[in-house]
Amino acid sequence: MKNPRRFAWIAFWIISAHYLIGNFHRVCPAVVAPELVSAFGISGASLGILASSYFFAYGVMQIPVGMLADLWGVKKTVTLFGCLAALGGVAFGLAPSFGWATAARILVGVGVSAFFVCAMKLFANWFRGNQYARISGLFLAFGGVGWLIATTPLAFLAQSLGWRAVFLIIGGIGLLLSICTWFWLLERPLDDRDSPVGLSVDDPSARPALQGSFLRVIGNWRFWIMVVWIFCVNGISMGFLGLWAGPYLLDAYGLSKPAMGTVLSMVAFSMILGAPFLGFLSDRVFESRKRVLVAGAVTLLLCLTALLAFHGRFSYGALCAVFFLMGLTSSAIGTIGVTAAKELFPNDIAGTAIGTLNVFPFAGGMVFQLSAGIILDGSGSAPYRPDAYIPVIYLFLAGAVVALVSALLVKETFKR
Repeated sequence: MKNPRRFAWIAFWIISAHYLIGNFHRVCPAVVAPELVSAFGISGASLGILASSYFFAYGVMQIPVGMLADLWGVKKTVTLFGCLAALGGVAFGLAPSFGWATAARILVGVGVSAFFVCAMKLFANWFRGNQYARISGLFLAFGGVGWLIATTPLAFLAQSLGWRAVFLIIGGIGLLLSICTWFWLLERPLDDRDSPVGLSVDDPSARPALQGSFLRVIGNWRFWIMVVWIFCVNGISMGFLGLWAGPYLLDAYGLSKPAMGTVLSMVAFSMILGAPFLGFLSDRVFESRKRVLVAGAVTLLLCLTALLAFHGRFSYGALCAVFFLMGLTSSAIGTIGVTAAKELFPNDIAGTAIGTLNVFPFAGGMVFQLSAGIILDGSGSAPYRPDAYIPVIYLFLAGAVVALVSALLVKETFKR
């Protein structure tokens, strides 16, 4: 095969662009939350349902998507699901009611559910094991770019064009990218004859093989340690940073919308810079997955403790610093956490393993987002009193304690 490195990077850029759009959809409700409440006349709990419906769909689809990645191959799976995500984005922009908007968010969640799992499988085909965490970190940086676009740029665009127009544009871009995927993405070197693209749908041995892979994954107790860690860390990340941090900064600190967007953008910058850095630390400096996971859990715990101890009294600069550090813990989810889980199993069941694991971070996002909304609604109606956020922070703090305990129990999977 001539110049396989070129094809590897084309595949990387395509799947990373899909992931950027997926991350935009994941966290955009935090910035346009007031517009959504006004447009649909909904409460905090309903806003939590609207935002978390994405995670419900995403989480439900992870095991099927992992199996499809192993069965169909990455190219077909990403093309189909990319089209679904694009249609969901357009439907959300056109939504006339809360029910329509929720259904559109579910369709978006189904569509973008394929990108991360397929990317991890794709990288296993194209890049060596000792490059995996660094490539995954660079990929996660694109997620950070998507997160960044969903902060201050989204606030500006929503104010200039209207939030509906923004989602129509994003849907159109996603559709064009899906077309590019079909024509340009190559999922493994053409001369790699030892590992087929995917099992044939008509192959009678396909279904038993996939069922056996799934049972092999869920039968490994160390896999469930990773499940607890990723459920809590991503639940906190999505529950706070991905939704309620925006209203928190407005209500508890009285920030303006642009200032709020700037603080939230620190999370995106930390993902852009931190994800490749964490991959480098894990692969080249510490030569360890577990140490990075423990350090991330400790950082998250300290940040939440500080938010609680200095509630409403942090300076603007201190808020930016705290949110930057919390973003680093989000980077550890995909860069190191998923890498460690994948390394528990051979590459031929990588899609099933990652897909099964990836049910739980989004289940965590759904649980924490909805729980926080219910707690806030119990204190009154929006805008909420500053002290209404204290029990919400306690909720996230409890999750951080569980995340730290599970990180200490994780198996070291790094191999020199």
